[in-house]
Amino acid sequence: MSNDFLENYTRMLKEKAPFAIAMVVNRVVPSSGKPGDKAIILQDGTIKGWIGGGCTRGIVLKEALLAIRQGKPRMVSIAPGSEEVIKHGVVSYNMTCQSGGSVSVYIEPVLPRPHIIILGKSQIARALSKLSKATGYEVTALAKGVEKDAFPDADQLVDDDQLSSDLITSNTYVVVCTQGENDSQALFQAVRSGSGYVSFVSSYRKANSIYNELKKQGVTVEELKRIKTPAGLNINAKLPEEVAISILAEIITHLRDDKNMEGKEAGSELNMDEYFINPVCNIPIQKSTAKYVIPYKGKDYFFCCDGCKVSFEQDPDKFALKEDLSA
Repeated sequence: MSNDFLENYTRMLKEKAPFAIAMVVNRVVPSSGKPGDKAIILQDGTIKGWIGGGCTRGIVLKEALLAIRQGKPRMVSIAPGSEEVIKHGVVSYNMTCQSGGSVSVYIEPVLPRPHIIILGKSQIARALSKLSKATGYEVTALAKGVEKDAFPDADQLVDDDQLSSDLITSNTYVVVCTQGENDSQALFQAVRSGSGYVSFVSSYRKANSIYNELKKQGVTVEELKRIKTPAGLNINAKLPEEVAISILAEIITHLRDDKNMEGKEAGSELNMDEYFINPVCNIPIQKSTAKYVIPYKGKDYFFCCDGCKVSFEQDPDKFALKEDLSA
């Protein structure tokens, strides 16, 4: 295993950003990727390492982005004459490069630990911090005047009532546990934080009162609908620890629910100034590595192999229309 790979892997772990590892496990020449070749693939499409070029590179990039989004590993087989199907846990693609050959690549996502940000220093906040840490999650407790002894399990303790956007990632869950102490201010910051999950420990009656205050501050109805109130699943919780368990259960449900991935296309994180989605095979290709660039009706079409280029040239209107419809 190369030092470059290990250094990149270690750096990505420290940055707490999602990425995927791809490794060639089998090949039939003349595919350029060899067993043991590996790469780290970032959400923006950056590939650090080598797993092959041409069709292989684009297909692995597409599947790596899907693996990151779905949080599930996959085996990808690319071979001439294959149907593009998922069978027995293997995702198969047809090798359209005329050079032939085949390759199998294992892809595994590496996702940061869920990060629970707790606003407030109530008993429920303390219980949630303890249980979240026991679950293996990263915990940040944020409250003005908070004492360290109140949250001994937290990874980060912030003596402030301002939620910094620097704390928010795609894996962040914000829970407002202020319970009467600056509720409106805390909930306003939470809903405007950009977090995909925001919950508020409160009764319906109290929440509606706070919502009316937030509307006066410019918070929209759609933003308010994103707030989960009362926080947690309904398990008839009474004690602070029970409420904390219900909140964690709701977070886990949100974390594991495939429906949260609906409408998200692989490649939506790509820098489209640098990448192009091949309209023939729907595979992303880095423009700078394209083998062919074909101008058609005022647009440039990029291809990594002869097969897709030939198919496009035979019926350009078919594929140009396909791309326009998906834009």
